[in-house]
Amino acid sequence: MPGPKPLLLELSDHERRVLRGWLRKQTASQALVLRSRIVLACAEGRANAQVAQDLGVSRETVRKWRARFVADRLEGLMDQP
Repeated sequence: MPGPKPLLLELSDHERRVLRGWLRKQTASQALVLRSRIVLACAEGRANAQVAQDLGVSRETVRKWRARFVADRLEGLMDQP
């Protein structure tokens, strides 16, 4: 039985540029890079399970960052103190 339908995630051009920039930034934390990869993959319309498998993380991790991005956009992905 499939799980709940994932939250729809659409990126603006600006958000896509920022996320891709974080992937290339030498000083970006590994956590921020992973979150960026998750959000970019979700924005391609891929299911949480597929993103999780492709990136080697749990579905819960993908669900968490998808939801955080939908709620708080780029700010939601930033490293918290």
